[in-house]
This record gives sequence, C-alpha cells and structure tokens, in this order.
Amino acid sequence: MNELDMGKKSTEQTRGNQWSPAKKWIAASLAGVIWIMPVVGSEGAGWLGAGPAPVAQAAASFSATKLSEEVVTSGAMMMKYKFTTVRSGKSATGLASVIRVDLNNPYVSLDVMTGKGGNLTTRQSTGGMAAETGAVAAVNGDYFNTGGEGAPIGGQVSGGVLVSTPSQLNGMYAFAVTKDRKPIIDEYTFEGMLTAEDGSQFPLSGVNKGAYNPEGGSSTYSHANAAYIYTDAWTALERPKGSSTTPTEVLVENDTITQISLDSALPVTVPKGAYILRTHGLAAQFVKAHLVVGQKLNSTYVLRSKTTQQQLDPSTLQMMIGGHTILVNNGKASSFSRSTSSIGGYRARTALGYSQDGRYVYVIAAEKNSNSAGLSLTELQSFMTNIGVWKGINLDGGGSTTMVDRPLAETSTTLTFNTEYGKEQRTIVNGVGVYTSAPQGEVKGIKISGSSVLLIGQKATYSLKGYDTYYNPVDVAAANPAWTASGGSVTVNAGEATAVKPGTVKLKATSGTASAETEVTVLGGEDLSSLIAGTATAPLQAGATVSVPVSAVSKSGATIAVPATALKWEFIGFKGSVGDGKLKVEAVDPGVTTGYAIARYDGFSTAVVLSTAAATAWEDFENANYPFTFTTNAAGVTGTAAVVAGSAERAGSKVLSLSYDMSAGTGKMYAYAQFNGTTGKDIPAAATSMSVDVMGDMSLNWMRAELTDASGKTAYIDLAKVIDWNGWKTLNIDLSGSGIKFPASLKRLYVVNVEEGQDERAKTGTVAFDNISFVMPSLSSEAGLPKGTAAMSIGGKAMTVNGTKRPIDVAPIVKDGSTYVPIKYVLDAFGGNAVWDAKTKKIMVLRGAKALDLTVNKKEFVLNGKRQSAEVAPMILNARTLVPLRLVTEQLGLTVKWEQNTKTVTIES
Repeated sequence: MNELDMGKKSTEQTRGNQWSPAKKWIAASLAGVIWIMPVVGSEGAGWLGAGPAPVAQAAASFSATKLSEEVVTSGAMMMKYKFTTVRSGKSATGLASVIRVDLNNPYVSLDVMTGKGGNLTTRQSTGGMAAETGAVAAVNGDYFNTGGEGAPIGGQVSGGVLVSTPSQLNGMYAFAVTKDRKPIIDEYTFEGMLTAEDGSQFPLSGVNKGAYNPEGGSSTYSHANAAYIYTDAWTALERPKGSSTTPTEVLVENDTITQISLDSALPVTVPKGAYILRTHGLAAQFVKAHLVVGQKLNSTYVLRSKTTQQQLDPSTLQMMIGGHTILVNNGKASSFSRSTSSIGGYRARTALGYSQDGRYVYVIAAEKNSNSAGLSLTELQSFMTNIGVWKGINLDGGGSTTMVDRPLAETSTTLTFNTEYGKEQRTIVNGVGVYTSAPQGEVKGIKISGSSVLLIGQKATYSLKGYDTYYNPVDVAAANPAWTASGGSVTVNAGEATAVKPGTVKLKATSGTASAETEVTVLGGEDLSSLIAGTATAPLQAGATVSVPVSAVSKSGATIAVPATALKWEFIGFKGSVGDGKLKVEAVDPGVTTGYAIARYDGFSTAVVLSTAAATAWEDFENANYPFTFTTNAAGVTGTAAVVAGSAERAGSKVLSLSYDMSAGTGKMYAYAQFNGTTGKDIPAAATSMSVDVMGDMSLNWMRAELTDASGKTAYIDLAKVIDWNGWKTLNIDLSGSGIKFPASLKRLYVVNVEEGQDERAKTGTVAFDNISFVMPSLSSEAGLPKGTAAMSIGGKAMTVNGTKRPIDVAPIVKDGSTYVPIKYVLDAFGGNAVWDAKTKKIMVLRGAKALDLTVNKKEFVLNGKRQSAEVAPMILNARTLVPLRLVTEQLGLTVKWEQNTKTVTIES
C-alpha cells in the first residue's frame, strides 16, 4: 500500500464515524446556558480558573539557533533548534523540534487525529494515532479531563466534519485550517438549535462534550437544563459521566426520532450514522412536550468568533483543534488569555502557529528531558517569535508533549525525542497529524538506515533506502550496494556491521553511480553513565542460576542492551560462569557468605552481589497488628488509609488501600498512608533493593516512600515518578546508592500532586499496596564484617583498631583539605577487599553489598554500576594507592570523624 492509499483509507475511516447534520444556519445568538469554572479534578482545574490572565513578558536574553533541517515529505520540513536563555542569572539550554508545513504545497495537509478508530472516548498515544491514520508526523493535541471519558475540552473538526464543539470557557483559543488552505487562530463559541416537527425550538448546547463547570452563568453544571448531541464518534455508554444530572435521551436516525427514554439513559451506544440527544431539566421538558417517536427533529449549528462576532461554518474547515491561551499575536508575545498559573514552570511544551503571510504552519514541540531544560510559557513565546510565528497558541504540554515523525526514506514514524517520562507515550484524546497525498515520483536519493550508536561487540544490520521526488519512501531493495567503513571501529559485510572498538566511523554504501553514507559511533566505557545488571542481587548457592541481562546507558541518555561478547565477567568468592545471559554458581568458596559477579564493559563495571540472603518478605498486610492512618500536608485534602480485603486478582488477601481527594486543596499536595503512628515499621538490616506490588489509578501523580534512617535523617524513595497504569504491577526499586543508614524505619507510603504540571494530574484516586519485600544481603554479607572503631593520625604510620595499635607502611596525608589513606588498612579493619588493575590504574573496592570502582587521578567513580562525581580523586604515593578517606568510607557505609587538635581520623562501623 503506497502512502497515498494509506492516507485515503485513514481519512475515510475517520470521517465514517462523524456526524454531519443538515446545514441550516441561524443568525440570532442563543440565550443558552453560559458556563463558568471547570469540573473539579479535570485536566486543568487550575489552568481553567477564571481569574485574570497575567500580561506575558518577553523572556530576557533568549536566543534560538537552527541546528538542522530535513524534509519529512513534500511540503513538510523537520527543523531542529537549540535555545539558550537566562534563568536567575544562570544560563539554561534546551532543544525543540518544529515541523514547518507549507500550505501552498497541494500535497501536504493537516488534520486532527482522534483516539482509536477516529473515535472519542478511546485514548491512544500520538504515535499510535499517527500509525493508524497514516500521518507522516504528528504532535499531541488539546487539553482533556484525565478523569473523564476522553473528549477534548476545545472544539474539534476532523476531515471537514464537526466532531466536538468548543466548551464555553473564556480565553480558550483554537487553531483551524480552512478548506481553501488558510490558517486561523481565534476564540469561538457554539450556537445550535433544535427544531421539533411542530415548530417548537430549544437551544442546543454542544456536541460530544464531557461534563465540566461553566463560566459566567447561574448554573454550576454544564449539562443542567441543557441539550447535547452525542454522535457515533462517542463510543462510551455514559453521555457523559459525572454530569450531576439525570438524562432524558432521544435516539435520532436519519433525522427521525426512533426512541425516547424519559428520565433515564438509553442503554445503548450510538448507532452508526445516528445521534442521541441528551437532555436534562428544561431541555427534558421540551422533549416531553414536543418530541414524538416517528417525527422529524432538525438540528442546526454555527461557530461564532468571539473577537469579530462573525459566524464560521464548520463545513468550510478542513480541521480545527482546541488549545489554551494565545501566545503570539502580530509577531509579538501576547498577553495570556487565561490564567497560566497551573501550567507554569519549565516543561515540555506543544504549540501551533502560522506565518504572517499564512503560508507556513509551525507545529512546535519543546523537549524536557536529560538533554533539554524545557521552557516556561514566556520562553515559549520568545521561541515562537524567534522562528517566525505571527500568531500562535498553546496546546497541551508537560508529560503529554509528544512528537513523532517519519525520517527521510523510512516507512513509519518514530519518536522524535524522549518525553518527560522517557520513551513512554501518554495516551491522549487527540492530536494533529501531517499527511501527504503526493503520487509516487522518481527516485531522488538514497540513504542508509540503521542504528547510529553501537556497543563493542554489537552487530547491526543496515539497509539502503530511497526517497522519491516528493520525499516519500521508495523501494530500492533491488540495488546491491557495496559497503565500506572508515576508521576501524566497525567492520561491515553485506550490510551487517560489527562494532570492534570505541570511535566514530563513516559507513558508506555504493550502488552504481549512487552512494550514501552515515555516521556510526561505537561507545566506549567513558561514554557511559551507567551499566545496569538486570539482577542486582542473587543467592550464593551452588547450582543457583539467575538471568543477568546487562544494559548500558550512554551519557546522552540512550539505553542499549550490551552484547554478551562485549562483557568480561570476574567472580569473587565463588566459581561461576555466564552463558546465554544466565549466571550460574558452580561452587562457593569455603567460609564465604558474600560473592560478587563483576561485569566489565570496556573498563566500566557493574556487579551482581550474591549472598545467602534472598528477598525477605517484610509486609503482606495479612496480619498487620499496628495502626495505619491517613495524613496530609494541605488543608482541604481528605482521604483514608486502611488495610482492606483485596478484590479481583487480590481476592482472598489483604492490601493497604490509600484513597485521596485533593480537589479542595491548593499547592503541592500529599496524601500519606502512615505506618504505626509516628514510629513506622522497622527495616532491620541494610537493604539493596525493595519490591512492592502497587495498584495504580492512572492519576499521573508521583508515588514515594519515606524512611527514617539510623542517623535520624529522613530519606525519600521514588516508587514511581508517574502513576501511569491501572491495576496491579510490581515495582522494583534499587536502594544500593541511596545513602540510607540501616536499620531504618518505613514511615509512610504516599502520593504527591505537585504544582508543576498540576493540570495533568488527577486530584482524586485510590492506590493500594501489597507484598512489600526487601533484599537485605547485609543479613549475611555484612553479618561477618568487623564492627568497631579505628583511628589514624596524619603523618603517623600506625592505626589503632578497637584499642590495638597496628603498623601501617604509608601514613595518612592531607592534601588540598582532603584526607587520603591506603585503602588496604581500612578494609583490613572493617572487612572487604580491593582489586587493583595496574594497566588501567583502577581499584575496585568490595564490601558488603557495595562495589566501588575508582580510578587514579579521576574524580569520577562508579558505585554499583552508576557513574558519579567526587570533589577529589585517588592518587599514588610511594608506590601505594591512596584514596580519599571520606569518599570511600561513606560510600561503604562507614562513619568518619575528624579531630582538629590531634589531627586524628576516627572511622566507625
């Protein structure tokens, strides 16, 4: 199927589910319901607040530089930008991607993608909608109520058909393109009229709308005393949920009334090509008095500009999508048309705009991830004016910001950049797609397709792909290219490349007179930020076998599975082997309770700690004989925390349930499930990882745990940065680098609704917890480690351990304010061992559940596979390696004290 056929199919699929009544226009304004405020808990309960909008100020010292541009399809260009700004006197940088659509090009178009199958009330990711509809690029769209069925808050026209009407909320702008290819940005109201066969009329309030609280009228409910139409695009049985009104519903097929249900909803979804009129109060009285089964019912509607009062026929539009505040007007930053307090901060952002001459539409997405600092709304305005936007609006941002595009010569779209939550794409109600209708052209060029980043030992297949004169993919598989690679870091044979050493190469393919090349980088150990073993702890028992997949995370944030051939394994405390991704313990050395399987990739290490202690069940709530209480930090927040009987898959067991209602609160809000009053429940020994089963509520809130450690300090553990699932799942949390001093106490599990991006998160919900366990290798791995006190004096060649003086051959020294000691004597006193590699000048220190990799003269170190930075580096003095005492001892769980008068260092365990 070619791109043209795909585009036609998707358009027909989308339009087949829409409603198109007879076009009879009404000139008079309706005396209908005027709506105020949003429903509490909606996406944007804060941003929809009706307070005055602040005047936008241009961001100071903002600049944007174009990094690259590449054609997506004829008439659509992907442009990459780097922006720089100043925040509180400090420079901040970030990245943004812009798809520039040329409306003068007849082959490219914009349209609104909707859920699954072109339906409302069925959410889908941006990438999923793009794949389903054949879009060559796309971004997320309108704001929506996360607790609702899945309908946009603004108006929507798809394929020239009205899908949803604007909510009558102040300052909510929309973006549209007319069928004669002119862009429009304006604020609209909806006006509609129902006409019975006897000539009686009643105002129509909207089409396919979720429930919300109105602005500016006497009613606090959008559906009170109102009539709404629901088409077959609305697939949910409730029309809508949470409306606080009892419906009278009318089924209309071919403009004829076929069913009437008084004071109750029709127990059916909307049939194909029909619509259901949903009424309440005065509107229901109209139905009872004037509508009869078998009679005709006429529906008319119009959109009206709030700025010009001109009517707009939706049938003249190719597409329309709702947004939020206007951002740019006449090429300058505009005053915000709504309050933006709840969508503040530096976030990922999505926006739409067009050029002064109306030729170009700019589809904008700014990144917020490890590579980019995000944008404030004011900075987004500056970015838009920098790149030539004449008029532009804000779309849904934050965690919803997602862009996908089809790279040149490829056949499907991919994620343009990582979202705020990584590669995960949030399911949303609609998006804006870029489509092509270009015919197949002649071959214009070829390019190499394949991974641009490899690890040593990794094999990857590359292919030659072509694009035509319209920049759409064409098949060039018949070509038999010759492959070469420069630089020696990669070998290539018939399109299969093998990475052999770190470096960057030019991979080239030649077919006849045509050739293409691409750059491939092979990552070395210095290019990694972490090396992660899929299993951090394992049982130390002969015959035990565990899966040990290893993945690498580059400094740029990319995660890549490490080929087995690229890893070198070393076993300490046992004899073992690794094959087919599995670690097998063949024999345990006599007297050993802790072993280490060390995996090295080009000098970068991680370790699997093996001990006789496996995961220890800590709390399953079956026999919890201590109290649980609900607490919060914010006035107006209510909830419950209690052990209750599990349901569904947890039937027959008990779980800890945490319910919360933050709808009356403000600011950063917490809902705590408190363990055992203020004391919490003890975690008796050092834990390297935690496991907990959690029932999510798809609230997109933050989930954490709070502990008090042995030193009295409070420690916070992220269980989930975002609760983006429903139902039960098991969370595994690495505690090895947490710095918690054990024994500790788990005080509470809790949910956070933070101020930044608060419009995205639900304020009500219920989560539950079960089967909490900890891996505490210290129960065995540290049980045999010596305890006590050791003291050394600067310049003195002696060490006093538990009152006994021992000679040492190198005295501690102080250099640049830091104390250095020979690590050998610390380990002799407190247990553990060190492995020295003279070639690489690395020393790996192993103690208990900790594996610490240090390099002479380098301030960076690796703890349990994660690269970290220190203020000082190890050094060599008199042929002995000296390490920064405080760095090493604190990372190994020891306590260091300094006595200034006597220049004495005391270490305690």
